[in-house]
Amino acid sequence: MERKKQTHLMFVLLFMGTILYCEVVFRIFTAGGLFSVSFFPLLFFSIAYGGIGYLLSSLHKSRRVNRSIAAVFLFLIGLIYLVEFLIYKQFKQFYDLNTLTGGAGDALSSYSAEILNLIFQQGGIFVMFLFVLPVLLYLLLSQEWLPTPQGNRVTRAATAVSSVVAYGIALGIIFSNGIFKPIYDSQYNFQSAVANFGLLTGMRLDLKHQLFGGGITFEVHDAIVTSGEGSSVGSSETEQETDPPSYGYNQEEIDFQGINQTAPPQVQVLNDYVQSLTPTRQNQYTGMFRGKNLIMITAEAFTAEVIDPELTPTLYRLATKGINFTDYYQPASAGTTGGEYQNLFGMFPTDGGMSFKNTAGHLNYYTMGSQLDRLGYYGKAYHNNSYTYYDRNITHNNLGYSDGFMGYGNGMEQYVQNLWPQSDYEMIKGTLPTYIDKQPFNIYYMSVSGHNSYSPGGNAMTSRHWDRVKNLPYSDAVKGYLAANLDLEDALTYLVDQLEAHGLADDTVICISADHFPYGLDSGGTLGSLPNLSELYGFSVNDYFQRDHSRLILWSGCLEDEAPIVVDSPTSSLDILPTLSNLFGTPFDSRLMVGRDVFSDGMALVFNANYDWKTDLGTYYAATNRFVPRDENTTIPEGYVEAVKAMVRNKMQYCQGVLDTDYFRYLFGH
Repeated sequence: MERKKQTHLMFVLLFMGTILYCEVVFRIFTAGGLFSVSFFPLLFFSIAYGGIGYLLSSLHKSRRVNRSIAAVFLFLIGLIYLVEFLIYKQFKQFYDLNTLTGGAGDALSSYSAEILNLIFQQGGIFVMFLFVLPVLLYLLLSQEWLPTPQGNRVTRAATAVSSVVAYGIALGIIFSNGIFKPIYDSQYNFQSAVANFGLLTGMRLDLKHQLFGGGITFEVHDAIVTSGEGSSVGSSETEQETDPPSYGYNQEEIDFQGINQTAPPQVQVLNDYVQSLTPTRQNQYTGMFRGKNLIMITAEAFTAEVIDPELTPTLYRLATKGINFTDYYQPASAGTTGGEYQNLFGMFPTDGGMSFKNTAGHLNYYTMGSQLDRLGYYGKAYHNNSYTYYDRNITHNNLGYSDGFMGYGNGMEQYVQNLWPQSDYEMIKGTLPTYIDKQPFNIYYMSVSGHNSYSPGGNAMTSRHWDRVKNLPYSDAVKGYLAANLDLEDALTYLVDQLEAHGLADDTVICISADHFPYGLDSGGTLGSLPNLSELYGFSVNDYFQRDHSRLILWSGCLEDEAPIVVDSPTSSLDILPTLSNLFGTPFDSRLMVGRDVFSDGMALVFNANYDWKTDLGTYYAATNRFVPRDENTTIPEGYVEAVKAMVRNKMQYCQGVLDTDYFRYLFGH
């Protein structure tokens, strides 16, 4: 009898210990910071989940069946951690369930060479062994040292009670902690949940939000008013200045009351929220680009440090002779597809890697493709990698471009060689003649030349341009990154030369933003441990704003002889769409856009998936619940931080609601 009790106890401890072991290994090799306060929720959640493993593996009367269930359970647990570890090593992010189903398969298959490098040359095979070790030991030792028990009601009941108690203790720790509580609840995001509570808890919360999200809710709060150097708390989320009466509002006539009569509850909630906002005013820049051609580029892994007057003179010209954005950010969210989503939709990808895919059947009313298409522009989207990657053959044909989408496999192969990565220069050189005479034109390019890896042997663009960087004072990894980006430089040189030769430079706008920071520079991804990225940037990268800083390029030949236009307030990719809409003078409602026209009276606000945010007055770090004023002379109004926190939560809720409901179809579908 005593032997049976010991066997049951050892079997219970096997599952609890295995999950805690996997969580500890996973944290050590990804997020780091094992021995902190967050270890205790991880510990007690592991006990709770381990109890479930025991219960599943002791229900059957047959020891053989129970042993098979136990082996499968332990194998799947190890596999989950292993897959997320490889994804994190490659993309420097944890992939939520939507992103796993929405793009990880494409990514892992397409970047198999990089994954193999991570496994065999970056110590990955050792970590893989650590994750499969529990199931291997169980299969080897269970027959003699840990025989699988038959079901025992007393032990199962005790295990169930222990799991519930452990789960309750974990929740108690979380909800009594001012930092953990919002991460778990009102400001939940997958990255922070995994880093603080463990991978299994992050996945459980992610599944809970997908299945039982509870609808969209908005918080009532004192909104922020910013005026000049000071600020105060007032009644609107926008700046209240006295503008000349000639400047109206960027607002459309929408019959919200009529729509509410037939719309579902979620749409009614969205309508009420939108109506509570104050639209931003038009300004001296409204319509400055009216009627001009537009070329938008999402540049793969681009960042500000690529821009150099000697190495990349065309990029330098476009960045300094156009509109200068000196405090710009591209928040990393869901890899390339997340960055594209932010650039094109002006929304945060709240469904991770599935966000873009979920727009395939939506009325994408406010993309620049759709806006300019309604004005009679010729439009087309291009990509020099596979046209089916991330289902772009479906999503990019629904962006509003009149002539659809071309990638490698449905036309682009006639212009670019089948290399890895493909050439941005070859893409633009090949496609430019097909639209340059179709004015006004509206073109979108998703580039790929800047993609990792950055060794001459693993990157065709790095190899092609290596001689131009080999003598630079950087490590080979950074030189390889810069070399790959020289293909984009050459593409833009050709583009600008051709626009000037055709007399179109003054009538064409070029807009360039990254999709994400250069995550492929480092094998690790922990803040404070990104040596190659820090070398490129010239400072140690210790927070997300440092990591995600970038440069927005917005240029037209008509600006080159004018006084410089400098935007030095915090700006992000969510601001691209409203800013372009205002500059092109298209009809739009600023209340429906998450970002702001940077020339308007809207409050400067940058935020990311972790609920960090930055305004003209300072920066808030959600992981430590800490607000840092811009400088020692900055006055922070009473209630300011809490009001902006609520504003950010509302904006995230709005992004989720727009994506869930196909919101613009209700507003403009007629």
